[in-house]
Amino acid sequence: MIVDCHAHVIENWIGTGGHPTRSIHAKYMQRMLAFTIAKTFHARTGRLADTKALLDPKDRGWSGLRNVDFRVGRFGQMEFTVDGEDYYVQYMPVGMQNIEAPVDFHLAQMTYVGVDHTVLQAGGAYGAMTAYNAYAQTQYPEKFTGLMHFDEAMGGSPECLAEIERGVKLGLKGIYYNVDGFSRHGFPWALDDKRLEPMWDKIQKHGLVLCAEISSGPSYDEKGYAAHLLALGRVLERFPKIKTHLAMGIPVQFYSKGDRWEIPAEVEAVYKRDNFMIEIMFPITWGGRWDYPYKESWPLIRDLRERFGAEKLIWGSDMPNVERFCTYQQSLDFLVRYCDFLNSSEMERILGKNCIALYNIPTKGKGHA
Repeated sequence: MIVDCHAHVIENWIGTGGHPTRSIHAKYMQRMLAFTIAKTFHARTGRLADTKALLDPKDRGWSGLRNVDFRVGRFGQMEFTVDGEDYYVQYMPVGMQNIEAPVDFHLAQMTYVGVDHTVLQAGGAYGAMTAYNAYAQTQYPEKFTGLMHFDEAMGGSPECLAEIERGVKLGLKGIYYNVDGFSRHGFPWALDDKRLEPMWDKIQKHGLVLCAEISSGPSYDEKGYAAHLLALGRVLERFPKIKTHLAMGIPVQFYSKGDRWEIPAEVEAVYKRDNFMIEIMFPITWGGRWDYPYKESWPLIRDLRERFGAEKLIWGSDMPNVERFCTYQQSLDFLVRYCDFLNSSEMERILGKNCIALYNIPTKGKGHA
């Protein structure tokens, strides 16, 4: 049984995406694209451009978002205007005529590739997908496990605590929690701040999986990433029953040295915690720099196996976004067809068995990967 631990169903981005207003959704998207590696173009000439105009470099919170008429375009494009000139970011695949990925669309993709089950992540720019992910899980419980989302920095507030309870009642099994969401409030405090304790307590109480995407903001360097990761480690010390899913995996830009990882001991100790799973996600994270079949990733995957064991690794694609670099099939094949240093038992764990155990996914007698 093959399980994709990281994919999305998406309501049309021109709308609220589950947020209270379209404006809030647009700000999440603009903030995300200020740091994207996706190609940006000058619309009139097709020349390469950048997204520096989206955010004041001296203010990396939402208060630094610039008025550039940021908007959702077609063909996977996100558009903005500077000094009367239009630009666009090719964030989704060109073939995505409208930026949406309905439930049945993703189900068709899964069937074609041979993926049996998908964990549906959520989150700011993609939308606060609590309701839509719950809908997908309810319609196809054998195919989808949904995560919820809320305003990360305000997780200890009555409103966010109530949103967790709503997600639990809808049957969702985890929370997508992106540290970069703290930019909404100017990165006001750390993950281990006392104001967030009621949220961590509720996550542990309900047995929810914490799907954590650790950014490096607001400094966007190794020091910034480590500060967030170590703060998460302190949280997990206080709430040891929380099961953690590290979205996007370990950052290549900070810790890879050619064909191996060089990870500070205190950071590696967090990765090695019990009930802590690490995504293998190289096609989406480095597909813009490496060519398929991403041979640069193979020794890194081998090193992950040797450092942490195959029992801590889970495969994810980031569909539909990954198709701006490769097909859904290729996002799986680079691992299955080329990482022959993984034995059948290890591959089985990475492709499904670990994620099934993490999220308590029912198999109904199906075999594993």
